[in-house]
Amino acid sequence: MSPVLRVLVTGSDGQLGRALLEKVPDGVEAIATRRAALNLADPEACLRAVALYRPDWVLNAGAYTAVDRAESEPELARAVNASAPAAFAEALESSGGRLLQVSTDFVFDGNQGHPYAPDQPLAPLGVYGATKAEGERLAIERLGPERTCVLRTSWVYGPVGANFCLTMLRLHRQRGETGQPLGVVADQVGCPTATSGLAAACWAAITHNVTGLHHWSDAGAASWYDFAVAIGELGASAGLLQRPADVVPIATSDYPTPARRPAYSLLDCRATRTALDLPPRHWRQALIKVLARMPAPAA
Repeated sequence: MSPVLRVLVTGSDGQLGRALLEKVPDGVEAIATRRAALNLADPEACLRAVALYRPDWVLNAGAYTAVDRAESEPELARAVNASAPAAFAEALESSGGRLLQVSTDFVFDGNQGHPYAPDQPLAPLGVYGATKAEGERLAIERLGPERTCVLRTSWVYGPVGANFCLTMLRLHRQRGETGQPLGVVADQVGCPTATSGLAAACWAAITHNVTGLHHWSDAGAASWYDFAVAIGELGASAGLLQRPADVVPIATSDYPTPARRPAYSLLDCRATRTALDLPPRHWRQALIKVLARMPAPAA
């Protein structure tokens, strides 16, 4: 009988955390920690959790992800996104475990016109991206690349939580009923990533003992405008909307936000797909599956 891998999963009540717990592979014992039980803003709590559970891996799916609010809460964002992975790495260094740190496309500035490779230099534009980049660096410096897996991803959404897909479904319902158009940014390009596929990639990295820098997203490319149009179209087909709103493309300058966002943040995932032995799935096909899991609105 194969030994059981003990994996401490942080942020288990978040959208990625819930998807992870739905997909725990055979031979893995997932130790789920909700935000209330493990405060990632407290490095001492992170150290104690590793000492208590003695995991083979920490899968750090918890994060401070409020991109705009991070500009006014840099200390809290840094505590969660940088100090927590550093603390996990410190604890795991002595316990012998490994760390899977989920990171983001926001560590890049978006100034190149082709997908970012995992080993490219980082140049975050705002506090959120900077704190995630710092978390990557601190974890690798302490634990080493041979015991740290950094898995960067982009535009994460799923059937639960707070994300762009659920927001757009709500706005499609509201605007579709009133006939008001829905303006969505069309000059930022990336790739939506469903939590189900991201969870599968996380578990594959752990079960395959994959370490180092890696990228994971669904396949293809889209602007936020493209994604919003698809949510309306496919949401109507899935019976989630009676009438999608008319989506109007707007420029980033027409929708100012506290945090700057990369204009182009496609991730080159080819090497990671090979390492994890996972085939690509186009983001529209992933979206269809996510929408199929959502209950139809009450009449």
